[in-house]
Amino acid sequence: MKRQMLGRCPICTTHLDITRLHCPSCHTTIEGKFEPCKFCRLPLDQQEFVEVFIKCRGNIKEVEKELGISYPTVRGRLEAVIENLGYRPEPIPKTDPEVARKRKEILDALNNGEITAEEAVALLKKG
Repeated sequence: MKRQMLGRCPICTTHLDITRLHCPSCHTTIEGKFEPCKFCRLPLDQQEFVEVFIKCRGNIKEVEKELGISYPTVRGRLEAVIENLGYRPEPIPKTDPEVARKRKEILDALNNGEITAEEAVALLKKG
């Protein structure tokens, strides 16, 4: 069983510093201060969510099925990952019902594989 590198202190949850690297083949050891990737610093449950999200190619309906959770839960977990990676999720602007309906149609078409992500972006930018 492979052990996974910790990104956070198991006691206080502060980010851990990596200070030593070792090669098991030639026994070279390097000491210093190294930064883990952003994903390594995510809590384990968020790492697992990201893995499922990528495996499902970002298809939220597939993520719902795979994890047995609702659409709002998937969105909430995705927002939490985005924040933990250091990004601020953009608030969803309130729009009139007609614009919201058109956006939903575009996103449904993308989700159903009827259009590509690039086509969806272009349609959403048009308004």
